[in-house]
Amino acid sequence: MRHDYTAIIPVAGTGTRLRPHTYTYPKVLLTVADKPILGHILDKLKENNFKKICLVIGYLGEKVKDYVSKKYSEFEVSYVVQEEQKGLGHAIWLSRPFVNGPAFIILGDTIIEADMPSFLKGDCDKIGVKKVSDPSRFGVVKVKKGYIEHMVEKPEKFVSDLAIVGLYSFKDSSILFDSLEELANSGKTTRGEMQLTDAMSLMIKKGHRIKPVNTEGWFDCGKPETLLATNRHILSSKKNLKYPEGAFFAIKPSYISPSARIKNSIIGPNVSVGDNCLIENSIISDSIINENAEIKNANLDKSLIGPSAVVNGRIDSINIGENSEIRLSE
Repeated sequence: MRHDYTAIIPVAGTGTRLRPHTYTYPKVLLTVADKPILGHILDKLKENNFKKICLVIGYLGEKVKDYVSKKYSEFEVSYVVQEEQKGLGHAIWLSRPFVNGPAFIILGDTIIEADMPSFLKGDCDKIGVKKVSDPSRFGVVKVKKGYIEHMVEKPEKFVSDLAIVGLYSFKDSSILFDSLEELANSGKTTRGEMQLTDAMSLMIKKGHRIKPVNTEGWFDCGKPETLLATNRHILSSKKNLKYPEGAFFAIKPSYISPSARIKNSIIGPNVSVGDNCLIENSIISDSIINENAEIKNANLDKSLIGPSAVVNGRIDSINIGENSEIRLSE
């Protein structure tokens, strides 16, 4: 399917809920299954013939640029720097010099499995939505006769249980940017930020039609527990997983980098092991082990181990960042 969409990906967030990892790594470069979160997003865009992407970077943005330039040179990439965290609407507004015609927005901290061709086709703007049990955590939409009638950002009172999942397509981005410009000029904010939902509400008030699209495959990567849950889901969907040779036992589904060195250990289920990791005399389940980590004599479950971290000793569950070191005496 050929199209002229530019994909806008906001990745400027500091990821405070994923500290300590995000002290040294941007959230979008944290590993899920066999690659960083951003890698899953960009692979999906590549599969669907996107050529142009605009990344809104901020915190540790140089690491994002370095990753994209090394792994995804086939894209025509532009970068916008969001110096201050002033909201999603503000991030999208900053991208306007680099986006013309149709625009597709996908948030950088979620992995979404959707029928992209059907989401992009047609003559109507669209927003991905999903029913949730706690709508107060999300932007939500109220629907009338198949189109969005009203939307509210993190409502304190019940409005709807249809949450916006972070997937948007606009046939003419200039209409969206005009509404964002109106917000910027008026200084209007909601919860102290310039909201994309407020801009879309302006569009609807002016008679613009936006259609909700049910999106079941929505996987959050914003907290340690949801990162691990997303890791489990992606691993379970992978076929023909292969493992490097070594004196260890792997329980599917798990991903083990070909360059990992593992001895006398049990890995899995639901474990991701990154490049050049060393694991000895350990049992690991339901965990993400990032590149260059070293784990010895450990029993880990539901753990996040940062790049180049060292763990030596019998620990049940741990969450440590890049270059950290924990050694326990026997």
